[in-house]
Amino acid sequence: MKTELLDYDLPDACIARRPPAERDGGRLLVLERSGVRHALVTDWADLIEPGSLVVVNDTRVRRARVVGVRRGGGGRVEFLLMRRLDAENGIPQKTARFQALGRASRPLRPGTLVEAAPLGSTGMEAQRVCVEVLERKAAGLLEVAVTGEPDVESALEMMGHMPLPPYLGRPDDEQDSLRYQTVFARKLGSVAAPTAGLHLSERLILRLKQRDVRVASLTLQIGMDTFRPIRTAEVDLHPMHTESFEVSAELASEVQAARNRGSRILAVGTTVVRALESARAPTNSGLIQPTRKDTQLFIRAGYRFSVVDGMLTNFHQPKSTLLALVCAFAGRERVLGAYAEAVTRSYRFLSYGDAMWIPDRID
Repeated sequence: MKTELLDYDLPDACIARRPPAERDGGRLLVLERSGVRHALVTDWADLIEPGSLVVVNDTRVRRARVVGVRRGGGGRVEFLLMRRLDAENGIPQKTARFQALGRASRPLRPGTLVEAAPLGSTGMEAQRVCVEVLERKAAGLLEVAVTGEPDVESALEMMGHMPLPPYLGRPDDEQDSLRYQTVFARKLGSVAAPTAGLHLSERLILRLKQRDVRVASLTLQIGMDTFRPIRTAEVDLHPMHTESFEVSAELASEVQAARNRGSRILAVGTTVVRALESARAPTNSGLIQPTRKDTQLFIRAGYRFSVVDGMLTNFHQPKSTLLALVCAFAGRERVLGAYAEAVTRSYRFLSYGDAMWIPDRID
């Protein structure tokens, strides 16, 4: 497929810069086989058949943006901690290694030390996080050691910034600390939120359970490459990024039970779709197997879905791998037609935007 076929006009005014007043306060475009209709996110639970299994991504966003001052020479430095490289083993550690991106007025060479300032601080009143550049890697990546008190993750939670998507064009604030996490966020590691999950409030999850809908979770740690556009002329030539995920034996049993009772598997977000399809059983029988590994699965036109029957998702950027996935699931012309109507009706797009419910995949 030509990448230009995943392009559409996204007016700047349609990009949601802030979350809605309530988590479940957004609009919901329902893309059915018969056409498009309009609803609210609060209606979503009533659109799901009892007995269905809803799967969410329980990843937690790390406060991975660290801003500080170069030790010895001054100068502002900013790091984005992309991925933790050492094993955590459930034991808090004072020092950890990360793959990172760095931005500074002077080159960040091995041995550079940066002391971070706390959120909202203009000085260095609480020097509890120090970042040392260990090695320069390809593609502008760095390997860094982060030291914190009382431990690395606690210090980052106190002094780091939420890594908001670049297209929001603003710094994070205290509202983002709450609203750029899902209510079911548990397992720390992502540098971006599973945005479809941001719509689910405690009351909406309760409503699902009251309707005899099962809610289960998996973990996929989202990297910043999720925002990287497809720059190749052909979609198939795009080098798909790697993300780690974990599907438990419990979830595999839940999927088996849903299939046994003839119920549907519904994904909250593209990250859940990617993880479930990456964990599918070799027989392609609609089942999954317990899995813990990295995935480079690139879902685009021609992919044959095995596990996911329906999907709740946000409105994604033009020429993105996320849009390619949604188009593979529901059909490119149908999806882009729905996007065009959403623009006309002033829906809010991207991470803090409104949602789309696709109850059936196109096989």
